Amino acid sequence: MCGAKAGGPDASAIKPGETTIQGQVTRDGEPVTGYVRLLDATGEFTAEVPTSATGQFRFYAAEGTWTVRALVPGGTADRTVVAQKGGLAEVAIAV
Repeated sequence: MCGAKAGGPDASAIKPGETTIQGQVTRDGEPVTGYVRLLDATGEFTAEVPTSATGQFRFYAAEGTWTVRALVPGGTADRTVVAQKGGLAEVAIAV
């Protein structure tokens, strides 16, 4: 089960006890707007959110291994992340 708040994450909004995957998409060190997808361990699409104006995103997910895929104008990039139950996994994606 996943969900995300559109408009980018606010650190104060992290839900205690929730398994959270969040990060920022950048190009040449600058934030990039676009979309970020969450794919499960088999590569199946699970969720998609827009990035904020500062390239940030957040998903609430089940524990496990996930692929986070940035889809922005002019590029895509994947990162693998292991989410721990109740933990926060930070992901930096450079495209």
